[in-house]
Amino acid sequence: MNSRNKGAAAERELARELRSMGIASARRGQQHTGLEGKDVVGVPGVHIECKRTERLNIHAAMAQSYRDAKTDPDGRDAEIHVVCHRRNNAPWLITCCLDDVIELGAKFWAAAQAHQIEPEEADHE
Repeated sequence: MNSRNKGAAAERELARELRSMGIASARRGQQHTGLEGKDVVGVPGVHIECKRTERLNIHAAMAQSYRDAKTDPDGRDAEIHVVCHRRNNAPWLITCCLDDVIELGAKFWAAAQAHQIEPEEADHE
C-alpha cells in the first residue's frame, strides 16, 4: 500500500473510531469537503491531523497541523490543533498543547452530544 492510500485509510479508520464514540459527524475531510489540510472533520473548533506510522516526529506533525490550518504555532486562534496517531496493533493517541486539554474534551463532548436524540424526540419519530 502506498503512503497516500495508507493515509486515506488511516483517516477513514479514525473517522470510524470517532463515530463509534458518538461523534456522528466525523468523516474524512478530503473525501467530503475537498479542503486541503483537513484530514478528519466533524468536531467544530478542532483541527485534526491524522498520522498512521511506526515512527512519528510529533513536533513536525504538530507544526503541520498549524501550517495546514494556516495559523502560527505560537499564536492562538479559534481552533485547537491535535494530532491523532497510532502505530500498528496500538490504540489511537491524541497529542495537543497542555493548555488545550480541557477545552478539547469539552469540544469532543459537545460534538458527541450534538447528534444525540432526546428521549422525547425519539418517541415522536
